[in-house]
Amino acid sequence: MTVIIAFTANLLVAGAKSFAALVTGAAALTPQAAPSRAATGNQIFLLVAERKSRRHRDRSPPMGYGREAYVWSMFAAFGLFTAGAVVSITHGIQQLLEPESAGDYGIAYAVLAFAFVLEGISFLQAYRQARKAGRERGTSTLRTVSDSSDPTLRAVFAEDSAALVGLVLAFTGILLHQVTGSPVPDAIGSILVGVLLGVVAVILIDRNRRFLVGQAVSPDLLDLVAGRLGAHPSIERITYLHLEYVGPGRLYLVAAVGLVGDHVGHDVAVTLRAGGRAVEEHEHIEEAVLTPSTPDEPTPGRGPAAPAPVHGGGRD
Repeated sequence: MTVIIAFTANLLVAGAKSFAALVTGAAALTPQAAPSRAATGNQIFLLVAERKSRRHRDRSPPMGYGREAYVWSMFAAFGLFTAGAVVSITHGIQQLLEPESAGDYGIAYAVLAFAFVLEGISFLQAYRQARKAGRERGTSTLRTVSDSSDPTLRAVFAEDSAALVGLVLAFTGILLHQVTGSPVPDAIGSILVGVLLGVVAVILIDRNRRFLVGQAVSPDLLDLVAGRLGAHPSIERITYLHLEYVGPGRLYLVAAVGLVGDHVGHDVAVTLRAGGRAVEEHEHIEEAVLTPSTPDEPTPGRGPAAPAPVHGGGRD
């Protein structure tokens, strides 16, 4: 729903900005129309990311299709950079070198207000979703957006935030153009919008890159999964625990455990598989693989079910 609302808002805003830029010739509106059109296309990428990442796992790829979300979200981030940041900065520089005459300021202000309302609605939807997720995890909204394994939520939240700030910059540039008669503030506003979009795009690209190459989980999530695994009646201790994101909110688990009592041969395999299935009942565990640890392997941390440390990283 968050992506669909963002798509609808960006589509309407792109049309309104394109019309206003054509009528008024305002430099800060012309590049604003380009990223709005790009954002509309980006939402299509995000919808594809949602759809493909939810496909059921089969033989290829072995870890499922969850990482498709990061691939398609990466495409969306590149689109924001090229069609948003580059176009905005280029147009601003051109306006400084060859100023264009301004048109109807009233139309420009009306379109900016219309765009601000629509972008605000989209942003509020993303904010509510992020705040709800933050409350469930006990973290702030911004921390949730930054560390979330859901790239579509992060993309919509970041793009809408940048759009709202960009509209304020565009309004300021057009107002100063009207007051001073100089196109320089308008052009500078366009350049600033481009820089803002570029920064947001680079951040989104980097976050998707981290999850593609292997983003480690947070200590809190590690403790949560270790507690669930250690609570199984057949598991006495955990000597090794590895968690890896294979999609939004989906984890692959590998653990070495010590079993309660003495087990040999077939009994060991049956007990380990039963423990793995119990862990896989957790909504975030895509697959769990358990192996037996030897009696001489030390148990890291405190307590019989204390997990081995893993590389630090973001929250789910």
